[in-house]
Amino acid sequence: MIMRRLMATGMAGGLLATLACGLLPASAAADEPVAQPSPKVELVLDVSGSMRAKDIDGQSRMSAAKQAFDDVLDSTPPNVQLGIRTLGADYPGNDRKTGCKDTRQLYPVGPLNRTEAKTAVATLAPTGWTPIGPALLAAANDLKAGGDGTRRMVLITDGEDTCAANPCDVARDIAAQGIHLVIDTLGLIPDSTTRNQLSCIAEATGGTYTTVQHRTQLSTKVKQLVNRSTEPVVTPVATRGAANCADAPVLKAGLYSDRETFSENRWYRVDVRPGQELRAAVSISDDRAVNAGYGVLLRGVTLHGREIVRDDEGGTGRTDAVSAGIRYPKPKADSGTPAETVCLQVGNSFSAPASVKITPGLPVELSIDLVHSPDQPSDVAFYGLGRGWWLLGLLAVTGAVAGLLTGWAARWRMNSGRAS
Repeated sequence: MIMRRLMATGMAGGLLATLACGLLPASAAADEPVAQPSPKVELVLDVSGSMRAKDIDGQSRMSAAKQAFDDVLDSTPPNVQLGIRTLGADYPGNDRKTGCKDTRQLYPVGPLNRTEAKTAVATLAPTGWTPIGPALLAAANDLKAGGDGTRRMVLITDGEDTCAANPCDVARDIAAQGIHLVIDTLGLIPDSTTRNQLSCIAEATGGTYTTVQHRTQLSTKVKQLVNRSTEPVVTPVATRGAANCADAPVLKAGLYSDRETFSENRWYRVDVRPGQELRAAVSISDDRAVNAGYGVLLRGVTLHGREIVRDDEGGTGRTDAVSAGIRYPKPKADSGTPAETVCLQVGNSFSAPASVKITPGLPVELSIDLVHSPDQPSDVAFYGLGRGWWLLGLLAVTGAVAGLLTGWAARWRMNSGRAS
């Protein structure tokens, strides 16, 4: 099991290295810098009535947020397209239906004019409700249009959603859209309910949650998150597995994302040419409360249903992701020998309490790599240890013999001491 996990980790690392370095010709990689798409970030600020509270360094939460925004706007990298959206900024009344629609884009996502953005923030005053769910949906629409750059949303609030929608379910729905939007959340002097809700929103999209109690802490954290959007990442390609191999999508080397409902199996296909080795790894995340005791299966079979290789891993509820990995080498063959289609089955045995919403499905990340097959493919099958298995075997035998001799010597000294 340890070796399988090491292989799965190695596969993912090898895949990322291939994606980063191996997809362009050497001359192109060396001579022509590749322009990176502009990252998009939207700051979503709570302007509800509770932001009047004066408990952040002797000033109101709203004042602290405005000062932090000024710092962030001054330090935003020039290539970042940044926008600002508010929630609870306009409606001061008591009608829930109206209050729960109170979200608007204060500054559009695009090239940043710092003066205009600061002026817009300066006009804000704590006003109304806390419609976090509607604001998340609106911000996702602000960010999804056009471009292949990273997408990041930073939600800053001091309380839980006061509307009917569960913002954690909204975050899962956004994640299921396949736009690869990360939502980071910051709670200003939060209570336990707010912390739990904001943590759930962040976890559903692969983001982070931070509790904030000081203005400088807020400013520093938002700067970090905005700067993080500029870091190069490998964005998974959204795909959808089929209920059987015949209808499964054909995948090439790359990183893919999908969603599986609880206890579902999905199929994918990969064509492996002679002289290639297929390396595949899958991770399924429990982005909501699940019952303890679950597992993930990754299996390779032929078109006729014969199992080639498999791996399955289990979890107890203490981890937020379970991974499995496999390798399948094809020996070299004569020119013209066709590729073999390998059917990959990804399954899970997750279950959830009756109170947990099971849609959308659980996040699935599948990495596929096709590398040169080893000279002797049979070596890979020898306990997954490769061609150096004999050395590990020798070390194991040596250790066992040394242990026996040490134990015998210790017992002999003990008996000798008793005899004297």
